[in-house]
Amino acid sequence: MKAVVFAYHNVGVRCLKALLGGGVEVALVVTHRDNPKENIWFASVEQVARDHGIPVITPDDPNTPEVLARVQAARPDFLFSFYYRHMLKAPLLECAARGAFNMHGSLLPRYRGRVPINWAIIHGETETGATLHVMNVKPDNGPIVDQMAVPILPDDNADEVFAKVTVAAEMVLARSLPALLAGQTEFRQQDLSLGGYFGGRKPEDGRIDPLAGAAQLHNFVRALSHPFPGAFADTESGRLVIWKTLRAGSHGQALQGARLRADDGALWLEAVDGGCLKVLSATLDGAPLEQLAEPLALN
Repeated sequence: MKAVVFAYHNVGVRCLKALLGGGVEVALVVTHRDNPKENIWFASVEQVARDHGIPVITPDDPNTPEVLARVQAARPDFLFSFYYRHMLKAPLLECAARGAFNMHGSLLPRYRGRVPINWAIIHGETETGATLHVMNVKPDNGPIVDQMAVPILPDDNADEVFAKVTVAAEMVLARSLPALLAGQTEFRQQDLSLGGYFGGRKPEDGRIDPLAGAAQLHNFVRALSHPFPGAFADTESGRLVIWKTLRAGSHGQALQGARLRADDGALWLEAVDGGCLKVLSATLDGAPLEQLAEPLALN
């Protein structure tokens, strides 16, 4: 069987390797050029393709006549998308004689759309996962081939959850591939009423809400921690970025907004609902923050 693969990021690397390990001939890989303005903390799909002697292209827009001609010339049985960042339009999807499939980083139909892992942590979910599904012109709503759940522990950050989802994606593809190749897959329609669509996030979306409760603040911080841009607040002393917190009970005070204070050699983030977080890592105007002379209000 022959496939064309659109892929990027760690999920793209592992799923491409799973296809090759499963005996699929990958005729063409379409990926992205790395953006020099982006923190590239993940592995390279392009490098894996070149290591295996697979033709690879990096178009800015995959839905051009030139890219379509390359994909058609490959005469693929399957088309796969693994964390590729652009939507593929109908002409591309129709190139694959046996179907087009996408790997999504959530338990569909929940968290359709962009950055599903970050959104799941922000909302305090206790599990997420990876879902292989049929691709169509609408994002993340095709019939499900298979999915696997992974836990989100109370202090897991997005990087840790992403690592779990990457393994789940590889396992889902590897165990689904034999039935797909044999034409014996049993598809399950999604009930879209059981989930919602979420958009992408920009660094500015990391601004901390000073009126949020302690649980919300903790989830927000861990969802945006390294390698993501971080949860931040502007204070009278400069920009505060909080990278890691632990839940630490109650501070027992009525506050009009969240504040940061120092006590017993540690930093504490006190929320308006009475909850308190121990701050394990933070920076103020880019420098590590370990002590404060006075409490610092978050604006």
